[in-house]
Amino acid sequence: QVTLVESGGGLVQAGGSLRLSCAISGRTDYVAAMAWFRQSAGKEREFVSGISYNGGYTDVAESVKGRFFVSRDNAKNEAYLEMDILRTEDTDIYYCAGNARHYPSQSEEDYTNWGQGTQVTVSS
Repeated sequence: QVTLVESGGGLVQAGGSLRLSCAISGRTDYVAAMAWFRQSAGKEREFVSGISYNGGYTDVAESVKGRFFVSRDNAKNEAYLEMDILRTEDTDIYYCAGNARHYPSQSEEDYTNWGQGTQVTVSS
């Protein structure tokens, strides 16, 4: 069994920064590629960014390119999402996800493990 736990969400003013963390526990060998998604009420879950099993490849949605940066520390079994120049439209619940593939996918159906989500609220 794999458990993913996000942290680092909160309330921030537009233009500010937040760093989300995702701690992986349990059968960590079942998790290779990691990704971040976000979702707000009434909307579909949206891919934000993903990272390969060794951190050598990253993918990022156009809407956050140049502002959000994904990374990971396999020694700590953690993944991160650095979010800079936040906008009000970035307000969402952010989820980390993982699967056993080497490279991330932008499709939520490809992920078997999910965290419970952390709320990010950006005020104007």
